Amino acid sequence: MMKRTQTYHLIVALLCALLASIAVAGPREQAKQLHDRLTGTPANETLLVELAGLIDSNDAHEAAMRAMQEDAFYNVTLKNFVTPWTNEEQNVFAPLNDYVATIIGMVRDGTDFRQVLSADLVYVGDSAKLSGYNIPAVSASSNAHYEALEEQRVSLQEVLVARQQSAIYGIPANASAGIMTSRAAAMAYFSGGTNRAMLRFTLMHYLCRDMEQMHDISRPADRIRQDITRSPGGDSRVFLNNCVGCHSGMDPMAQAFAYYNWDGAEGSDAGQIEYSAGNVQPKYLINANNFPFGYVTPDDHWDNYWRSGPHSGLGWPTSLPGSGSGAKSLGEELANSEAFATCQAQKTFRTVCLRGPTSPADVSQIETMSNHFSGTGYQLKTLFADAAVYCMGE
Repeated sequence: MMKRTQTYHLIVALLCALLASIAVAGPREQAKQLHDRLTGTPANETLLVELAGLIDSNDAHEAAMRAMQEDAFYNVTLKNFVTPWTNEEQNVFAPLNDYVATIIGMVRDGTDFRQVLSADLVYVGDSAKLSGYNIPAVSASSNAHYEALEEQRVSLQEVLVARQQSAIYGIPANASAGIMTSRAAAMAYFSGGTNRAMLRFTLMHYLCRDMEQMHDISRPADRIRQDITRSPGGDSRVFLNNCVGCHSGMDPMAQAFAYYNWDGAEGSDAGQIEYSAGNVQPKYLINANNFPFGYVTPDDHWDNYWRSGPHSGLGWPTSLPGSGSGAKSLGEELANSEAFATCQAQKTFRTVCLRGPTSPADVSQIETMSNHFSGTGYQLKTLFADAAVYCMGE
């Protein structure tokens, strides 16, 4: 009995000591945590002293910005942050590609992140800075350029340079739509299928809403394509209470991609993005006999039916009409919503703090981060800094 009591008191003493050490974590401990969360690597002594000095001077935000000057922030943290968005399996171990490199370049340059879904933009390795490396030229039909950058451990913050996507991929400038028309996204979401995947995964990664969260059976069903049967299993109630909830909003928006395709075999890396201006891709007209009276896609005009009803709360931009033609204008609609800013704050919080929000204070912090993000030019670095400062004392 005595031994058990002594063991109990020893455990209590150790726990108290641990809690006390956490409670009195000083600038050095906070600097280490801040740096580790942002880069995934330990800071050297000189940098740790510098960061601790900034924190001690009540400038923790500047300490976070300084930590993000490290190569590991770009080559590791950002690469792992973005890579799952580039493939349906959401595999973090996929090779570096143009989608990931473009976001890394945008973050480094402090670009308005709303342009991620609309700009005629792609980041490539600058050949003038790659002497001494064996890096293939960037290509519309190969990912070898980006894979070589990763395999040879090139500093992405040092070598990435902005280029016009349209010039490299051979599509019109007005058909470019940021990462949605990147080679990696086209291979993942325009390959085979019906191009609905592009909308679904864009909503998932930029508005933090999968189709289950967008379900709404109160929207008109007039734009649902012919390939969706109105009586699944012979029961029309399934369509009216299930299928229509997603497709009534999805199909009018996915029409923005009517001219896009991946010209390679599905599941193959061989191929490139294809754009057929004025000609609807055959995939939009498949399985017409499932419901011959369904919608026949005539062009790439899209409408946002979710501006009314329960999803009006996503904060759609009042400065835009809620309709348009093509992927670029759809990207502007999505990226200017309030949900876009909130989603980036939520994802960054989870990445830096290594957990989701678990308290009212966490929820309030995410709202504060979202407002700071939208109020300071939509720079993603701001979100990383805010999250790192908030969690540096945990």
